[in-house]
Amino acid sequence: MVAAFLMVAGCSGQDPQDGATEIVEVPPEVVVDKAAPPEPATVVAWPLTGVAGEPAARPAMSIKIENSNAARPQTGLQAADVVWEQMVEGGITRFNAVYHSAIPEEVGPVRSVRPMDAGISAAYGGLIVFSGGQAPFVQAVRNVGLQVLSHDGGQAGFFRTSDRFAPHNLYGTPQDFLDQADDAHSAAPPTQFTFARTAAAATAVTAGTPASSLAVNFPQAHPGWTWDAGQGLWLRTEDGAPAGTTDTGQLTAVNVVVLRVDVVTTSYRDPGGAPVPETVVVGSGEAVVATGGQTITGTWSKPDDASPVTLTTADGTVIELAPGNTWVELLPTANASISVG
Repeated sequence: MVAAFLMVAGCSGQDPQDGATEIVEVPPEVVVDKAAPPEPATVVAWPLTGVAGEPAARPAMSIKIENSNAARPQTGLQAADVVWEQMVEGGITRFNAVYHSAIPEEVGPVRSVRPMDAGISAAYGGLIVFSGGQAPFVQAVRNVGLQVLSHDGGQAGFFRTSDRFAPHNLYGTPQDFLDQADDAHSAAPPTQFTFARTAAAATAVTAGTPASSLAVNFPQAHPGWTWDAGQGLWLRTEDGAPAGTTDTGQLTAVNVVVLRVDVVTTSYRDPGGAPVPETVVVGSGEAVVATGGQTITGTWSKPDDASPVTLTTADGTVIELAPGNTWVELLPTANASISVG
């Protein structure tokens, strides 16, 4: 303690000249640490779900899965980190299911590639798995850098079941597909969507409006999503009935992202003679994001095949999803609609 001796008058009223003294203590100088606070620790998370954890050193794997009446219920679909629902011939839909954090024992029915799959899967890298496809569509997924594994190409991992008729009975063993990844297609995928650290911090939860259901109407397909607060999940329906799987029950999602997209008619035709539509996944458009029983509208953008989709609010703020799996509905701008309940 530092002390200073000052000659002052005492409280008795004595004159300072009387020789009385008083000791006054002066506190030491306080030094304030002006250093910036430490940055919060980075959370290691799975790149396609934002769920905390050390990602496995394996590639992303896009698998084409059928969604016609004859294909339901599917197998292994719930394990996908991201499922993209796309319109195909006749106005029905098909899935491009992307796996990384969880690998199911079996998956199917596996069907053919379509022209938009190159733009959907390019950003993930790794493998793309399908039954077959027209030569230009197969070449397109090769051109964006994906490793192709197809039943028509003779790759291992495919098998047919006896409980369904062809072509709805082709299934696959995902681990067998992963075992065929070459050195150029073995790295883990980069992060795609932006995720909040917690479900409560997701943008739709903090800035959206309450919603209990979504009705997504394609020309000839009518999937829906109902919010289950008890599970904290969106539950999927097909034509108003629960959409189930053979291995995990009803399909669910933490996030449902609806992108309004242009669909063009190509010059190609399917084996039945129907024109093949192509969803335009490069560009921008309106988006609806459903998370935590709430929705928020915004804009999606994707400058090229290799870039991921970015979701932003009206003021340009990036929309953060809740950690967990995501379903992306590629809903045409024409002859289709979305209703939020």
